[in-house]
Amino acid sequence: MQFMLMLKGDPGNPHDEQAGDSAQPNDELVGAMIRYHEELVAAGVLVGAEGLLPSAEGKRVAYRRGRRKVIDGPFTEAKELVAGYYVIDVPSMDEAVEWASKCPVEYACEGDMEAIVEIRRIASLDDFEDVSEENRQAERQLREKLVGS
Repeated sequence: MQFMLMLKGDPGNPHDEQAGDSAQPNDELVGAMIRYHEELVAAGVLVGAEGLLPSAEGKRVAYRRGRRKVIDGPFTEAKELVAGYYVIDVPSMDEAVEWASKCPVEYACEGDMEAIVEIRRIASLDDFEDVSEENRQAERQLREKLVGS
């Protein structure tokens, strides 16, 4: 099973993306994250991992009542912003929780600041009953063409 670990931060955190363009991880945080990446790779569970640039450099496409609207960042809902992510492949939610618990988010927090690692299982068509065999086959064929596969 694949799981996404989404790293969410505290808006008062100087390392959090809401601090703006000057918010950059310190060397201690970078080193801790690299060691965590090495551990995930050594265990053979890491599928992908990336950090994200500040939401000030991002956009959202919102859809409502038949219209799409592009919204420029920064986005104000700081607790809902994802600063980075991992995709891991492990046998269970319990193991995903174990890996999320090892993520060195403490290096990004000072004092009473909070960092959150949200864990979500990645869905596949096998999770849904009412999908035709034709659509299942089409999805398998598309996955074979994915970049990096």
